[in-house]
Amino acid sequence: MNNARLLFIHALSPLHAGTGQGVGVIDLPIAREKATNLPYLPGSSLKGPLREACPAESRTKIFGPETANASDHAGSAQFSDQRLLLLPVRSLAGTFAWVTSPIILARFARDAADAGQTNLPALAPLRPATPESCIVASASAAITLPGATGRQVILEDLDLNATADPAAGQWATWLGSCIFAHDPDWQAMLADRLCIVHDDVLAFLLTTATEVIARVRLLPDTKTVAQGGLWYEEALPAVSILAGLLVATPIKATVAEVFAVIGGLTGGTMQLGGKATVGRGLCRTQLV
Repeated sequence: MNNARLLFIHALSPLHAGTGQGVGVIDLPIAREKATNLPYLPGSSLKGPLREACPAESRTKIFGPETANASDHAGSAQFSDQRLLLLPVRSLAGTFAWVTSPIILARFARDAADAGQTNLPALAPLRPATPESCIVASASAAITLPGATGRQVILEDLDLNATADPAAGQWATWLGSCIFAHDPDWQAMLADRLCIVHDDVLAFLLTTATEVIARVRLLPDTKTVAQGGLWYEEALPAVSILAGLLVATPIKATVAEVFAVIGGLTGGTMQLGGKATVGRGLCRTQLV
């Protein structure tokens, strides 16, 4: 039996997986990989809520003992960081597009292969030739518009020449069946909105398409802003899609037990990341 499975996270509200104090304009930025700048949800931010939701009789052998007894043994479930897979970006047509890039798909395909997925669509043709071009699932996709030289996709203020590729449609179908397994309408929505952009374009969007929110703390008597009570928080937008791995190690539980227990905890809604009291981090999780 393969000891790894894929985990998907679908953000229902903005997701703030923070890194503490910021050093730039944003006081509370989200966690990002140092080399790629790719946003991610740390594995510990997923493990904690799942542990709390786990029945007491299974908690210790699946997730390990409490902190005071942590040296007794490790947990049988290990969670990778959940990396951004599809970034929602405002689109002139179709409201928004789910944007990804060749490097993100290549890294995801490697993880999916490690998780025993043997039916992945091909990656080879899915590479936009220039930063001014993109790939969509079909010429009639909801995010495309007629342009002077063909179909276009307009993301924020970026005008991209769209090329329809059946391989993109295959990826949209495969991802939709995993992320929205029981919802054909959302599967169709993903096929209509999947947009594969050049890696350089994605690097730009990763710095401009996240959500930045100004927060204030008011003095209770005067209702004016307290000294130092204005700050900026960053979050991944609602409907962002992240993906990672669950690895089962038979320490106190078998591989089958780990997948059965975690599978029972996913499939619904839970709160992940910070800022729960202001509605951040409501997510649906799906084990595949």
